[in-house]
Amino acid sequence: MEKMVSNMFSDLNMPSAKTLVSTVASVAASAIVVRSIVRDLVPYELQQYVFSSFRNIFKTFSSEIVVIIEKYDGLVHNQIYRAAGIYLGTKISPSTQMFKVSMPKKETKIKTSMASNQEIIDNFNGVQFKWRKITRHVESSTSQPSSSQTEIRFFRLSFRKKHMAMVFDSYFPFILKESKKLKQERKTLKIRTLNGDSMRSYSRGGSLWKSITFDHPANFDTLAMDTEMKRMIMDDLERFVRRKELYRKVGKAWKRGYLLYGPPGTGKSSLIAAMANYLNFDIYDLELTAIHSNSDLRKLLIGSPNQSILVVEDIDCSLEFEDRKAKEPALKSIQSSQESQAQTVNIVPQQKLSQVTLSGLFNFIDGLWSSCGDQRIIIFTTNHKDRIDPTLLRPGRMDLHIHMSYCTPCAFKTLAMNYLGITEHSFFPEINDLLEKTMVSPAEIGEQLLKNEEPEAALQGLIEFLQRKKRESEEMEARKLEGERDMGKSEV
Repeated sequence: MEKMVSNMFSDLNMPSAKTLVSTVASVAASAIVVRSIVRDLVPYELQQYVFSSFRNIFKTFSSEIVVIIEKYDGLVHNQIYRAAGIYLGTKISPSTQMFKVSMPKKETKIKTSMASNQEIIDNFNGVQFKWRKITRHVESSTSQPSSSQTEIRFFRLSFRKKHMAMVFDSYFPFILKESKKLKQERKTLKIRTLNGDSMRSYSRGGSLWKSITFDHPANFDTLAMDTEMKRMIMDDLERFVRRKELYRKVGKAWKRGYLLYGPPGTGKSSLIAAMANYLNFDIYDLELTAIHSNSDLRKLLIGSPNQSILVVEDIDCSLEFEDRKAKEPALKSIQSSQESQAQTVNIVPQQKLSQVTLSGLFNFIDGLWSSCGDQRIIIFTTNHKDRIDPTLLRPGRMDLHIHMSYCTPCAFKTLAMNYLGITEHSFFPEINDLLEKTMVSPAEIGEQLLKNEEPEAALQGLIEFLQRKKRESEEMEARKLEGERDMGKSEV
């Protein structure tokens, strides 16, 4: 066999197998010797420079380019990294070998995301993009044992060089837009209120607001309002959220103010909840009486994010603007008295009174500070519109005034569907006639419908309630007229 191989090499005018093996071994040994000499004699920096030069030479012939997207851009979060994480979480497929699943505390929706050191291929406009999420642990510069290693996270995106313009002009903007939409869809609504002594907490690096999950079931379908009114409000909200460029074009802050006014129990809070659910906006309950100064009010405005609803309930009761100057001397006297008592008997003085002024509230609503944020809605509520300072009611501050009236036949039909699951009944005409002559809130109607699960019995009970309310109203009106006649006689 060996003779046959030697004859074959000789026929091909090639060196024998022994000669070839010995030559390869000699070259390998020489390479090892050279490598040892280079490692011992050539500085490490020069070695790295030579090797990187060779790598760069080979890379120039490659048609692929790599983009690194780190989690942090200096000390702040990299928006593209966040957007890519949300976007790639939707690209999980049966071929994906590993991915992460999570459901944070107080959340209601399961979230999927890309696992570390895994690869996902995404197709955009017929072009293939390879994504890899990389997590590395590096030695920390701190001397503390507990933090000897630092975790570094980044995405590695690779694609063909000829698609560079598409990536920056189309692909990245598409990812940012899609991630924003996905984040909004996954969002669990929150309702937030002031975090105790918010300013003191804020100065220590804490949050101005504390939150709980907002799980109010109200929506425009179940809202006891006239159909035309509901449609008008929804159209107004939709126009507002899509008009970013128009607001910028006309030079206005992207915000809108609403005033909900009407008697108690007419559904003002339910309408706010329905608006939040419709837009998927968090609610910020702003208690003006708990705010100490105009500067604190500005800090709260800055601390509330975009796409939020700020609610000021009972604005006519929150701040007594007109009487404040008159009451100021008396309040100071009371405060000084409390402080002196606290010094003698160790009683803690009462909390500092609110010093938010009308001008401070104006600046909050439509002044320079109102532009510190986009897509914000400010909702004011009151039971007595006539008690509000007229300067607050103008467009730009309270753009749309919504009257929450007593229950109407249209609103009753919605309530009957909500509570009893019926849309028609022989008692409806009589109930509608009584509603036209009686001032009853939707809350009162709902309370009556809860008393019996049987539709006919519940409606019969409602009729009796409305008849009783009508008699009470007529008796009250009669007493009023009688009093006016008696007053006229006494004047004569």
